[in-house]
Amino acid sequence: MLLSSAHSRFIVEKGSISVISPEHLQSKHDSAIANFGVPNYGGTMTGAVVYPKRGSSGCNPFEGDLAFKSKSFRPVILVVDRGDCYFALKVWNGQKAGAAAVLVADSIDEPLITMDTPEESRDSEGYIEKINIPSALINRAFGDALKKAVEKDEDVMVKLDWTESMPHPDERVEYELWTNSNDECGMRCDEQMNFVKNFKGHAQILERGGYTQFTPHYITWYCPEAFLLSKQCKSQCINHGRYCAPDPEENFSEGYDGKDVVVENLRQLCVHRVANESNRSWVWWDYVTDFHIRCSMKNKRYSKECAEDVIKSLDLPLENIKKCIGDPDADVENQVLKTEQELQIGRGSRGDVTILPTLVINDVQYRGKLERTAILKAVCAGFKESTEPRICLSGDLETNECLERNGGCWQDVRSNISACKDTFRGRICECPVVDGVQYRGDGYSSCQAVGPARCVMNHGGCWSDTRDGHTFSACLESELKGCRCPPGFHGDGYTCEDIDECAKGTACRCDGCTCKNKWGGFDCKCRGNLLYLAQQDTCIGRNSSRFAWFLTLMVLSGMAALGTAGYIFYKYRLRSYMDSEIMAIMSHVRRGRAEVPTCEVEKLSLE
Repeated sequence: MLLSSAHSRFIVEKGSISVISPEHLQSKHDSAIANFGVPNYGGTMTGAVVYPKRGSSGCNPFEGDLAFKSKSFRPVILVVDRGDCYFALKVWNGQKAGAAAVLVADSIDEPLITMDTPEESRDSEGYIEKINIPSALINRAFGDALKKAVEKDEDVMVKLDWTESMPHPDERVEYELWTNSNDECGMRCDEQMNFVKNFKGHAQILERGGYTQFTPHYITWYCPEAFLLSKQCKSQCINHGRYCAPDPEENFSEGYDGKDVVVENLRQLCVHRVANESNRSWVWWDYVTDFHIRCSMKNKRYSKECAEDVIKSLDLPLENIKKCIGDPDADVENQVLKTEQELQIGRGSRGDVTILPTLVINDVQYRGKLERTAILKAVCAGFKESTEPRICLSGDLETNECLERNGGCWQDVRSNISACKDTFRGRICECPVVDGVQYRGDGYSSCQAVGPARCVMNHGGCWSDTRDGHTFSACLESELKGCRCPPGFHGDGYTCEDIDECAKGTACRCDGCTCKNKWGGFDCKCRGNLLYLAQQDTCIGRNSSRFAWFLTLMVLSGMAALGTAGYIFYKYRLRSYMDSEIMAIMSHVRRGRAEVPTCEVEKLSLE
C-alpha cells in the first residue's frame, strides 16, 4: 500500500452569487465552483433563474431542444436538485436544454463541497468533455429560497460573479500544473496531454514575454518501510521506496512499472530546471509534447533512449539533465523529488494537491476542465487590472516556433527543406511535400523523399558528389525509395566512398596490364605496343587489318590523283597562257624596230 506524506487538506474554491430580484430576496451567497465545465474566471453572468416543474433532479434529458427560456430573454440559470445521479450529468442535460449555467441545490445542511466528475467508466457518452458552461453547488437554504420564488412565478434574477475567484495582486501571474508522464491512465491522462499540446502556444508566448512564471510539478508517494521488499514497492518505487507512482496497467507482471513513470516524471522536472537556468523555461512544453508523440507507452517507446533523443533535438544539455536526475537505484534522498513531496502539502489559500491533473494559478486551485480557452481566461484573470498582456485582450495569437532551432524538427540545410510546420497551437514536426515530392519519416530525426521525381530534390536525400566535372549520385530514378551507391562506389547510399578496384584486384587482370585507380572508376594500360579492350579485359596487338590497309591505299590514291591533276593544269592551261603573253611582246617589238637579244627572249619564254 502506498501512502502520501501528509493528511489531505482539500480547499473548496468559491464564487459569489448575488440575487438582484425580487427585492425581498436580495442578498449575496457563496457557491462552490465545479471541477468540470468552464467557469467564467474574471467575469460575471446575469440571468433569469428557472426551476423545472418536472424532472427537477436533472438526471434525465429535458423535453425538447432549448426547453428553458426566460421571460426577459436573459441567459437561463437553471436550478436542479442534488441526488439520484452524477453532478456532471445534471449539468450536461441542462446545457442541452439551453441553460447558460447550472446551480445544484444541496439536499442536506452541510459545508459546500466541490462537485467532481465520475469515473471514466461512468461517462459512456463522453459528455464530460462536452460541458462548456459554468456550474456550482449552492447550500440547501439558498436553493430552497430560489425554488420557492420561481414556483410563485416571481421574476428571479441572479448575478454569478467570478471576478474575485482568482487572486490578481500584480503584473505577473504564477501558475503551476500538477501532471504525470503516464499516458495509460485513461480520460485523466488524455485530458492533461491534450491541454499541454493545445495550450503550449499561449504558454510560451506568455513566458517569453515575462508575463507569467510557469512551474510543472509531479505527485509521488512513498512506500511504508514494512513493505519495502514487496513486489509492489520494488516495481513502483525508486530510491528504495522513497518515491513511488502507480503501475500504469495495474499489472505488476507486464508492461511498464510505476518506477518507470517516476523516473520520467523526474526527467521532465529536470528538463524544466535545466532549461530555466539558460532562460529557456518554455522548452518544457516542447519536450512534454514531443515525448508524448514520440515516446508513448501505446507505441512501446516509453524509454530513456527515446527521451534522450527528444532532449537532443531540442538542443538541451543532456549531461546537466542526467546530473539533475541522479541515481534512481541509490539508497539516498533525491532533492528534486523530495521538494515535490513537500510542495504537495497545501499552504495558505492553496489546499493539498490530490487530483491529477491540477492547475494552480496565483496559489489557488483552478476548477473546471483543462481547456485551452478556459485556462487562458483564468490565467488572464490573475493579472492586476490594466496590466494584462495583449494576448488577454485579443483572440489573435501569432507565433512561429520554427524560427528558433527549426523547432527541433528535421531539416535539410542544403536545400532549406524543413519538417517544421507552425500552427496556432504551436509547431508540429511533419515531413513536407515539396514541388510534388513527398517526404516521409518521423519528422523529428529523419525525412526521406519518396516516389517519382524524388531524385530532383537534392538527390532524394541520398549521397552525391562532384569532382573534376563528373557527378555521381546514389539516387536512382527507377526506384521509388531508398539509396544505392553507383558502380565504382560502396556504402549505404547515404555515404558512399570510392572503390579502389586496382587494390582489390577486381580490374585489369589481364597479362601485362597496369591499373591506375581514379574517382568512380579506373584506367588500364597494356605494355609495349598493345591495345587494351575494356569489355574483354584483354590486350591485343596493334597490327593493321585489311580494312585499314584498304583505307590507307584509298587515301594515298586520292593524294596521287590530286597531284596529277595539278601537273596537268600547270602543263597545259598555265603554260599556254604564258606562251600567248610572250608572243604578244615579240609582236610589239618588231613593230617598233627594236632588237631583242635571243637569250632574253629565251629567258622570258622559260619564265
